[in-house]
Amino acid sequence: MIVISEVLKRYINRQVLIHVRNIFNFLLQKIQTLLTIMSNPKPEPSPPPPPFDPTEPSLPISYPIKTLQQLESRSYFDSFHYPFNKATFPIQNGSFGLPNRRRMLVCHDMGGGYLDDKWVQGGTNSDAYAIWHWHLIHVFVYFSHSLVTLPPPTWINTAHHHGVKVLGTFITEWDEGRAACDTLLSTKESAQMYAERLTELASALGFDGWLINMEVNLDKGQISNLKEFVNHLSLTMHSAVPGSLVLWYDSVTIDGKLEWQDQLNQHNKDFFDICDGIFVNYTWKEDYPRLSAAVAGDRKFDVYMGIDVFGRNTYGGGQWNANVALDVLRKDDVSAAIFAPGWVYETKQPPNFETAQNSWWGLVEKSWGLLRDYPGVLPFYTNFDQGRGYHISVDGDNISDATWCNISCQGFQPLLQLADPTDSIQVLVDLKESSYCGGGNLTFVGSLEEHAYFDRKIFRGEFLLNELPIHFVYSVKSNGNSSLGLKLEFRSSNNENMSILLASEAANKFSNKFSEVITVREQKNISPGWVLNEGIVARNGYTLTGIHAVCYRSDHNDGNVASPSDYSAVLGHITIKPFGYKPDFPASTSWLVDGEYIKWTPGPQGSKSLNVKVSWKLEDGNDCYIFPSYNLYLVKLSKKEDSNSGTTIEHVKKYIGVAHVKCFYVSDLEVPSGISSLKFIIQACNDDGTIQELDESPYYQLEVEGS
Repeated sequence: MIVISEVLKRYINRQVLIHVRNIFNFLLQKIQTLLTIMSNPKPEPSPPPPPFDPTEPSLPISYPIKTLQQLESRSYFDSFHYPFNKATFPIQNGSFGLPNRRRMLVCHDMGGGYLDDKWVQGGTNSDAYAIWHWHLIHVFVYFSHSLVTLPPPTWINTAHHHGVKVLGTFITEWDEGRAACDTLLSTKESAQMYAERLTELASALGFDGWLINMEVNLDKGQISNLKEFVNHLSLTMHSAVPGSLVLWYDSVTIDGKLEWQDQLNQHNKDFFDICDGIFVNYTWKEDYPRLSAAVAGDRKFDVYMGIDVFGRNTYGGGQWNANVALDVLRKDDVSAAIFAPGWVYETKQPPNFETAQNSWWGLVEKSWGLLRDYPGVLPFYTNFDQGRGYHISVDGDNISDATWCNISCQGFQPLLQLADPTDSIQVLVDLKESSYCGGGNLTFVGSLEEHAYFDRKIFRGEFLLNELPIHFVYSVKSNGNSSLGLKLEFRSSNNENMSILLASEAANKFSNKFSEVITVREQKNISPGWVLNEGIVARNGYTLTGIHAVCYRSDHNDGNVASPSDYSAVLGHITIKPFGYKPDFPASTSWLVDGEYIKWTPGPQGSKSLNVKVSWKLEDGNDCYIFPSYNLYLVKLSKKEDSNSGTTIEHVKKYIGVAHVKCFYVSDLEVPSGISSLKFIIQACNDDGTIQELDESPYYQLEVEGS
């Protein structure tokens, strides 16, 4: 048996397994097709869907580039979808470089890519996949098996918001990949030209570099031009996008052979030397990280050892044992590359996605032992939105009950530790619970005795305070006498630590537990059930290093609890900004708003449907007003309302979506008969969570065709 095992290991490598997998999938597809025909011998023929034409107006999507000809021709920039695919969040870490320590890369490979995340204006799946453990991640790679994988702006926006770099993927595989390489590497000039095309795409769309994966056998004579391609891509990316990264995947060797080394060695180091790092294949053995670190020398943190979460021949077996591999990488002090963490979602790990996701990443966090600080930039704002949900709120008022997903809408994500069942209060993001803004919250439920309090850290960062005081605002919705405050951790220039509690007057009974207790000003009745809490903190020269939620009981009880010890409170948002900070919203008359690609389609009973692209820009061309997002509302005006222009009428403003660029495509909008014009209102949303008044926002008014 041992002899047979050794023979199998010699001849059954990764490439053979890939071929077997593809043959199996092909046969399975044919069998499924045959069974379908047998069970329904005379199926009704249905017309095939028209091929995707990126130049034609349609709901904006993200999509890859599949051929070198498309890459060379720059046809992507002629696409209708291109303006919608620009990321608008610059990276927020305040520094272009990566830390000089081991790092974590996450490679997102799920179902071929471009699933719910392809809908750049948002989709309808409230159960869509998302990542919210950004405090562990330094680099995010979007991966698919197309030639040029362009990361959707949804991922770029939220990753940048959390200070994480985003890379696209350039991959060649199979016969088509070999043919592409013959063209790509035909001359030094062609290698440089294609590298420049990739740089242009990354710069235009706002992401931070490329993972290069050449999974084909090459002629040895092509290697010099391959090196030129990698080197030129690194140089042009660094020039066009400061802080950008080009990473080499451990695949083809300097001899042109497709032989995964599973380590950094003399067969792939030449590529490592001319780019920013190597993503080592995930079938390494226990001593390979140590050997790779020795070869890398002072660049050992640029070695990212792969871990396949599905467990395909990966060290430790992946899945719920991914921490086994991480323990080795931590010991040998090299970086990690986690491949396909969506395994938790794709395999429907019990009991549900949210719990399984937190549990799996909790194991990763415990093993890895290193957390990233969130960007120390003010204003700081979070509404705990995960980028998906069952409703949308604005300032405590519910404006939509439709299910949705849009990762661009993620707020700063809290530190959600692995739940401890012995804790008296459980902390979670409950997407079905009330939201103050967006579709998220931080919910605290459990039991709490009258004279006790519960403390949970939710953020860590490095916010250096100056002579200006800092203004804190947070919203709370609670039952009974459940109350919630914020504990702020500070560090002085002398490394002395102190804590300040922001809470209502009732929390003074805990004054001996904190360096200081500051009583907040409470604003009630702003929106049903919500209380706005405001406090001012002055600590010139101190650094805010952490924020905790503190659960306690007030002296007031509204009687809405079953037991005196029951506790329930929802934290809706947190804003931290310099005292006196106010957003500067341009006047509505400062904007030029226009409609393009207008298409009316007749419907039943005199109704119509409308497609239109609404765009807006400042009249003076000034781009200093960069808002992270815009809410869009629709007002339908009837002929009677238009004729009574001198009469004040309260129009219904219906929320129709959110834009993260200065355009929005309205598709298949139903317009009943009797409506004479449509008013699209564009509401700017500032980075501190404030929004422009709707009556002061720019709008585009369109007369209904034939009205």
